[in-house]
Amino acid sequence: MTQENLEKIKEAVREFFGKTGLAIEEIEIREPQNSTIAINLKIEEPQTLIGERGQTLAEVQRLLKIILQKKVPSEESFYVNLDVNEYKKKKAEYLREIARSAADEVILTKKEKQLPAMSAFERRIIHTELASRPDTETESVGQEPERRVVIKPRLL
Repeated sequence: MTQENLEKIKEAVREFFGKTGLAIEEIEIREPQNSTIAINLKIEEPQTLIGERGQTLAEVQRLLKIILQKKVPSEESFYVNLDVNEYKKKKAEYLREIARSAADEVILTKKEKQLPAMSAFERRIIHTELASRPDTETESVGQEPERRVVIKPRLL
């Protein structure tokens, strides 16, 4: 991704949120990693943009990705990771801590543990966090929107 395209993305993001009427204090666009452009907005009232359990943020991210792919033609495809006041970053840290604590409990009790229903994004964080642990295994069960992660002791 060229610096020129990153500037176009920043301008398109500024224009998009300017039309929403939300008071965006700062737009931070990080260098792309693995074809993902991370955009963090700083906003005084983040809940308006985050919504219940991050649903509004996910929908706005989807819409923004479509707009950016039309406004910034690029030979390589890219993904957009939109965050507001580092909500997703903090949520990921919280989920990793839950994953570790639940895995420790599973090992102590030797009984599987079902976590609450989560989005695919949240489940992926749990699976990734526990993937390197040799003493537990994880699987997703159920149907959306009630899909959840089950952590089980691994039989050695």
